[in-house]
Amino acid sequence: MSSGVEWALHCCVVLTAAERPVPASRLAELHDVSGTYLAKQLQDLSRAGLVRSVQGKSGGYVLTRAPEDISLLDVVEAVDGARPAFVCTEIRQRGPLATPAEACTKPCPIARAMGAADQAWRAALRETTIADLARTVTDDNGPHAFDGIRAWLGAPGGRI
Repeated sequence: MSSGVEWALHCCVVLTAAERPVPASRLAELHDVSGTYLAKQLQDLSRAGLVRSVQGKSGGYVLTRAPEDISLLDVVEAVDGARPAFVCTEIRQRGPLATPAEACTKPCPIARAMGAADQAWRAALRETTIADLARTVTDDNGPHAFDGIRAWLGAPGGRI
């Protein structure tokens, strides 16, 4: 999984607390990451329909759906794609003791185990939402956890 997924998830959680659109540059500054790098993740989220860009002087990014309706899997697939984490290359059909292709009527035990793990991982990500993450931030850091973020986002130059 790419590091872009982590940045995209953080941005989505922050956007749950935002009272107005948040410019990409502010999100980048908040997370101390390159604006160019973060813009790519935001474009991925936008192409997937998870965020949208609001144009104009007070423009920026907003979530397109309620945080309860955006799963972690939605974000992972927006940034990294839907391809499985493991791709079998049929190694058993290579080398001096290669199994003939016609004998390979079902996936090998390694491919089956990795496929099952991928399915379980995706199911867990599908069941967890951006709202769940935001609630966890509040549970871990108290009911005013997002107050500082809201104040910082609303303050000129990020100073509070």
